[in-house]
Amino acid sequence: MSSPKQKPLEFKFERTLPATTPSEAFEAWLNPKVPGNTWNAAEKYILDAKVDGLFYWLLKGTSHYGRFTAFEKGARLEHTWMSPNTLGHESLVTVTFKKAGADTLMTLVHSNLPDCEPAKGHERGWGYFLNVFSEQFGKGSHKKFSWEEAHGGEKNKAKK
Repeated sequence: MSSPKQKPLEFKFERTLPATTPSEAFEAWLNPKVPGNTWNAAEKYILDAKVDGLFYWLLKGTSHYGRFTAFEKGARLEHTWMSPNTLGHESLVTVTFKKAGADTLMTLVHSNLPDCEPAKGHERGWGYFLNVFSEQFGKGSHKKFSWEEAHGGEKNKAKK
């Protein structure tokens, strides 16, 4: 007897970016110099941000890659997403930027993830990146970002 097909996972995140326009937030999300986006944290990256453009980034020895499927400058981008944590399945990331008074509401939805423990790690990962992005980019605060400090790296563990 076969088990019923598991429903794919979906994670949704929203962050309000104070005193920021949707266009500014959109550009910052794709700018490798702005802490909090995946490109900034990558050890290596390739980024061709346009429809059918490909991306690749390496973080802590783990490859992530995909293809942009939608690109509405200043408003929305969408791309496929694959990594070892998707178990070879192609998932989908959609990021939107909408005006909310003087602020911007940024929404990220990661869908079509396999229902397994490695894929569930995306919830923590995206939450982390979006928290750093909103802290770093919101209100123009560009304080220095340290991956090791944020994650309690080996140097910090030795100090405890």
